[in-house]
Amino acid sequence: MEETQEKKKPRKKASHKKKDNLFYGTGRRKRAIARVHLVPGDGARIVNGKELKEYFCGREILLKLVEVPFNAVSAPAFNLKAEVYGGGVPSQADAIRMGVARALVDFNPDFRKILRSLDLLKRDPREKERKKAGLKRARKAFQFTKR
Repeated sequence: MEETQEKKKPRKKASHKKKDNLFYGTGRRKRAIARVHLVPGDGARIVNGKELKEYFCGREILLKLVEVPFNAVSAPAFNLKAEVYGGGVPSQADAIRMGVARALVDFNPDFRKILRSLDLLKRDPREKERKKAGLKRARKAFQFTKR
């Protein structure tokens, strides 16, 4: 071994915030992953370069799902910019909701208690069960015949 080895310094965590009032949060649901950026502004909502209504094709329940964290806390108006991929459209909406909640906690740590009580900071652990050998699907078996 070399005698001139230096002690390794502990690495600092990468911080995405405090850059032009940008607040960041990552959300996940099933196979969907959303990277959410919040910037104080007029309330514009952009997902993958499209307006929120256009991206979710006017599905009201998904539009309301994304707005839940904003309605839960009394935060100023934010512009939302999200990049989301993987999973289906409802899973992507859930991932964006979680990312927004985490970004709001990044903005103000006092929001954690409110958002946590609504289970917005907790990842839903349910995933699709894998297909087993000898079965049609994860649990469905072929029809049994005695003779």
